Amino acid sequence: MSEGQFIVEDGVVAGNAYDKYGTRNPVARALMANFLKTFRSLVARAGGTEVHEVGCGEGQLAIVLRDMGLRVRGSDFSRQVLAEAERNAAAAGVDLPLKAASLYDLTEGEDAAELIVCCEVLEHLENPDRALDVLAELARPYLVASVPREPLWRVLNLARGKYVTDLGNTPGHLNHWTKRGFVRFLRRRLDVLAVRSPLPWTMVLCRSRSFVR
Repeated sequence: MSEGQFIVEDGVVAGNAYDKYGTRNPVARALMANFLKTFRSLVARAGGTEVHEVGCGEGQLAIVLRDMGLRVRGSDFSRQVLAEAERNAAAAGVDLPLKAASLYDLTEGEDAAELIVCCEVLEHLENPDRALDVLAELARPYLVASVPREPLWRVLNLARGKYVTDLGNTPGHLNHWTKRGFVRFLRRRLDVLAVRSPLPWTMVLCRSRSFVR
């Protein structure tokens, strides 16, 4: 997918607006390498063997998790991006169980996991507070979440001449958090264990206060 080509489903921008995993741009590749290094380190710190990636998009992070030897399943509201995830998983030789479902409709009984991953999702949601409530119930007990770090994200978009009429806001981004603001948001329902800042994102490992062994 080239930049500027978006999947829109039910009036919502789905998946990645920019193929950050497949880009050939050397700067973007370096940024993604650091993102993935940070992601792997937080997943390893959480421990466990079972992961549910909520909002898995095209499945790239789920494939990374499988390569780490974890049992992984994914869910996303968009059947179009799930079809892309199926193609990516097949190309990688990975068995990736996928479920078409809105984050809001996920249930503790069916969709909980030792580790919930929700990366680059919350900025897209109309009701992030409700989404956080769901994620806190699904995490048994850990959650790794990431969002673009604002206002840096939009500044970098403007610097490369993208989305100028929207002041650098990526299409589909409804919520905008500073690093401190995102941590404060998560602490409403979770204990924050580690905060990382792979440029230009904020990535956090949390433990749900709802989980009791």
